[in-house]
Amino acid sequence: MPSSAPVRFFRRALRIARTEFIALSALLVIGLGVSIFADLAEDMREGDGHAFDQWVLTSLRQGGDPSDAWGPWWLSTAANDLTALGGISVLGLFATIAVIFLVIQRKRLSAVLLVLGLLGGVALSEGLKAKFERARPPEAFQAVETINASFPSGHALLSTVFYLSLAVMLARAFPSRRLKAYVIGAGVLIAVLVGLTRIYLGAHWATDVFAGWSVGAAWAMALWLVSYAVERRQIVHHATLVDEAEPARA
Repeated sequence: MPSSAPVRFFRRALRIARTEFIALSALLVIGLGVSIFADLAEDMREGDGHAFDQWVLTSLRQGGDPSDAWGPWWLSTAANDLTALGGISVLGLFATIAVIFLVIQRKRLSAVLLVLGLLGGVALSEGLKAKFERARPPEAFQAVETINASFPSGHALLSTVFYLSLAVMLARAFPSRRLKAYVIGAGVLIAVLVGLTRIYLGAHWATDVFAGWSVGAAWAMALWLVSYAVERRQIVHHATLVDEAEPARA
């Protein structure tokens, strides 16, 4: 029918617009993440945010006792359990399982980017800590052991990179928008909970965690943009690294 050509053109235009909008949204997240981190770093160096950090830290303690965290007894136990989700050992285990799964599913590009994302996140975390060398909250407030500088929070940064990147990869496998939103929301929720536990347990100042989230989100979206660009280029050139579709079942 003569009217089918305009309809096809309109549908194709909508698909392109939606794809480009997603890419622009990722760029926006990167820009916001870098901007927020820069502001936090400047405030930290000038001491502008210390009063806020101190207020948050003391507000989470009962009766002025640094060792007595606010809330029921089980909350501290739960925080200790949840904070481990951002530790390098747990993330390394989860990453290994995820990468092997992606390789088995012939998602080579996703596997490579997930590895690069986590390794790059570690490099960012350690490099920024070495640059700023911020002291941790006083030991009397710390409910967990800490080993290096405070700014930014490595747990917040790495959990944001890993769980957000993994959520975006998994979301691509679901046709339903509700399922996509659920998976991405779950990834964001885990990263947020990990960061909050670092503040609650006295392992980090609040601005350390905010900085970790901002850098982690920016790095995760940068990886997504790389994946998007590489996929488009390799599909055109029929390269082998691009993720393959699952074979049709008989």
